[in-house]
Parts: sequence; C-alpha cells; structure tokens
Amino acid sequence: MAALRFGADLSHVICSPTAAGAIKSYSPDLIVHPILREELYGGPFYHIVSANQMFRKPEDIKSSLESLLTRLHVIIIGPGLGREPYMESFAKLALSLARMHGMFVVLDADALWMVGKDLSLIRGYRRAVVTPNIVEFKRLSEQVGIDPSSPSEKRAGLVSHALGGVTVLEKGAKDIISIDTTGDAEDLKESKLEGSDEEMEKTQETIEVDVEGGLKRCGGQGDILSGCVGTFLAWAKSYEDGAFGGGSSKIPASRMPLLAAVGGSLVTRGASRHAFRKEGRGVVTQDMLAEVGPAFADVFGEDVQGQDKGRL
Repeated sequence: MAALRFGADLSHVICSPTAAGAIKSYSPDLIVHPILREELYGGPFYHIVSANQMFRKPEDIKSSLESLLTRLHVIIIGPGLGREPYMESFAKLALSLARMHGMFVVLDADALWMVGKDLSLIRGYRRAVVTPNIVEFKRLSEQVGIDPSSPSEKRAGLVSHALGGVTVLEKGAKDIISIDTTGDAEDLKESKLEGSDEEMEKTQETIEVDVEGGLKRCGGQGDILSGCVGTFLAWAKSYEDGAFGGGSSKIPASRMPLLAAVGGSLVTRGASRHAFRKEGRGVVTQDMLAEVGPAFADVFGEDVQGQDKGRL
C-alpha cells in the first residue's frame, strides 16, 4: 500500500494461500498471487490451485514466479515473510530470479535474517538495498565481520563494502545510507551491468538523513519505508531503460539504490511527522499511509505530484 500511495501504478503481493484472504480484503488495489503453497516445499505434490492452473512439484513455482517477475520493475522481500522453511525457500528462489533478470531488490525484516545465514544470496549485487533496524544492523555487522569498535557513522559503509556494493539503509534516530562499490568483491557481471563504464559504476558515499519524524515510531513503519524505496527503484529501472531520457549525463545504475534509499527515508520520516501531528500518541501505521503523498510533496514539490498532468 505504501508503494501505491507513493505513486506506483500497480502493487503485486506474492503470498501463501492462508494469507491471501486477509490481504485481498485489505484493499482492492492489491493484486494478490497466492502461489506459495507449503505442501509444495520439498516434495512432488500434486495440487490443484485453480481450475486452470496446477503445480505438480516445487519447480513449477519457479516458472510461475519467473513469469510474474518479468512483468515487474522491482521486488520487495521481507515484510510478512516469516521464518518458516518453505517461505524462506520461496524467498530465496524469488531473489535468485530477480538477480538473474537484473531487477532492483529491497530486503527488509525476515529477509535480512535469511540473507544473514547465507551472505552469498546478495553479495556483490549492487541492485540490492537492505534496510536493517538497530538490532538487525548489529547482527548483520557481526555476520560480515565488522569490528564493533569501528566508528558508528562508518559501519554502514563497511557493511556495504563487505557485501560487495549492496546499499545499506541503517534505520535509527537518524538514517544512515551508505554504498561502497570500490572493493575487490564487486563484479559488474553479478549486477547485470556488463558493458557499463567500470569507473562510473564505482561509488563510495554515505548520506545521513536526520529530518524530523514523528515522536512515536510505529511497528509497521519499516514496511512503509520499504514500499517507498521500492517505488523509487521501480522508477530507477524505468530511467535505466531509457523511459525518462538521460543522455550522456545518465546516473550510474550502481548509485540509483542509494538515491532511492535517501528519497524513501525522507518521505517516510515526513509521513511519520504528518501523522503524529494529527493523531498524537495514538498514531498507528495505517495513519501514515494517507500522509505519504503530502510528505512526497514536501520533499520534492507539489508540481511533481502530477495533478495537473494526470500522471507522474
């Protein structure tokens, strides 16, 4: 929903059948795909999904997922994922397919738990953004071997370097967004950037976002941030594909996740501030959704909202 409020045209939710009913009832704007069936995990089950679609074995999920992902610009993995082995296996499959097709990826919540157990899932993939909170960032830092005595303002950059250029959005009292694609682990081929200028794709940058947010941090605020960053990355993919021009001054693809993370952070904090001013201590994440549009206008200007043109 945050992606739609931010400006995405469509939002698809890929989930298990047990979750589909609740998600469908939440909003008619969400396109729900209840294809992640537990009984398909690890065995050659035969199960009718609908009158026109059948999955006989786990590999059939791959074909269905791949067909869906080729129609999308970005994938967000983690919110609502959980830690059940079957959901984790499907998330790994989706991530591998996204890498295969050079999609931008946002990883949050339990997706961070998943990649922490196998860093090769994202290592070297510059099109990925991870959005850990304080606890998740501490755990991820330990998993990649960062010295805990290193300066706090530099740790996000060190984690990015250790992950081979993945953008790190460290959430906290101030959000620290960092990318470092200058190390030995980076490979343009891993990020589907063959043929790009290697020097232009090298970047080492850290940005701190400390604009005022709400005085209460809601439990689902990270999901809103993921949706905002994901929408920016969808636009980044369109930009990369030439939809918005760019010419010789085109922004390197390796830097787009950093810019998307900064923009998403600014808007999410603004939405939190707007919602808190209206609802006070009783504010909940649902209240923030309606404030994403006004917060976007605060950051980027009313003229880019597109009301006078019918579209962004």
